[in-house]
Amino acid sequence: MSATLSVDPAGPRGWDEPVRIAVRGLAPGQPVTLRASLRDEKGARFRAHARYRADAGGELDLARAPALGGSFAGLEPMGLLWALEAERPSWRLLKRDVRTPFAVELEALDGHEPDAGRPLARAVLERRFLPPGVRRVPVRAGRVRATLFLPPGRGPFPGIIDIYGVGGGLLEYRASLLAGHGFAVMAVAYYDFEDLPKVKGPDIGLLGLSLGADICLSMASFLKNISATVSINGSAFCANRPIHYKQTTIPALGYDLRRTKTTFSGILDILDVRNDIVGGCENPSMIPIEKAKGPLLFIVGQDDHNWRSDLYAQVASERLQAHGKEKPQIISYPGTGHYIEPPYFPVCLASLHTLVNKAVIWGGEVRAHSKAQIDAWKQILSFFGKHLGDTQNPRL
Repeated sequence: MSATLSVDPAGPRGWDEPVRIAVRGLAPGQPVTLRASLRDEKGARFRAHARYRADAGGELDLARAPALGGSFAGLEPMGLLWALEAERPSWRLLKRDVRTPFAVELEALDGHEPDAGRPLARAVLERRFLPPGVRRVPVRAGRVRATLFLPPGRGPFPGIIDIYGVGGGLLEYRASLLAGHGFAVMAVAYYDFEDLPKVKGPDIGLLGLSLGADICLSMASFLKNISATVSINGSAFCANRPIHYKQTTIPALGYDLRRTKTTFSGILDILDVRNDIVGGCENPSMIPIEKAKGPLLFIVGQDDHNWRSDLYAQVASERLQAHGKEKPQIISYPGTGHYIEPPYFPVCLASLHTLVNKAVIWGGEVRAHSKAQIDAWKQILSFFGKHLGDTQNPRL
């Protein structure tokens, strides 16, 4: 009986959706190696592998069978995706064009690597970023460069503005995936990029990562009609340049690159380059988050090496309480670094940072970070669903 490799549900699935991978038609107790590979839009290859053993019935179900070693170990049904690692050093997986899927090639081989032998079965897992029925609408109005993603139907839909970090450009994949959960989401570029069915209003949500999170916290502090804000590894401080809003100016906290360290592998560690927070929560460089009208959710990686996100979240909590506001929700993940992405994205431990124009470490441990990404996604969906209202989506 020939072996078969199956993925359930079959067919294209959203990147944030789990699937069940199984190999059938094996010999009882047969040692098997499973491999996964993916090429990104620039041709860089990502790979992962794990060693398994078939059960007494000749079946290998990753939902029930623990990996015996390889890129990961233990019971990890989606490990072949989140453990994908780039062959290029310090390379981060990004999706620039959400209209096309990523194809993940799966292969089962007889035996255990490094001595795995003949191929037994193959399958291709298509992971899409534009859910069925979601509409992608480019926005070019004045100085605004953005893309709006609208769920199926006439709405109205709860609205979210999504902003990424210091890398610049227009990244759409988180916004497009969120739209699959019933939100109208606008991904906004704020530098280094070019030069409506109803959205439920008037209030909207904000979602940002890193510098994008600090921009969202600034918007929530100064603008009206912001009803919920999620900061992913933000700092709540004005970082490298002053913030100007009408007659208000927030001075930059500043940094000193002489505090950069070099790791044993030669990659830079910029964790300590920022200036100290003199004055704590009343430091003049802190964003006045106490002015925010809606609730704030801080998602924090305890091993973030871009800056000390866990410390900044605690200082933000102190500021809110010092100004008579409620303590914010802080979800802190051990073993988790800076780039907390949607579920099953490969963990980016190091990549280019435009501030120093060299590769820096972002922190995190692969397994713990991957678990955090899955949970953080659920927390974000729940938070926006609670504070922005009904999404008309049964997946929430």
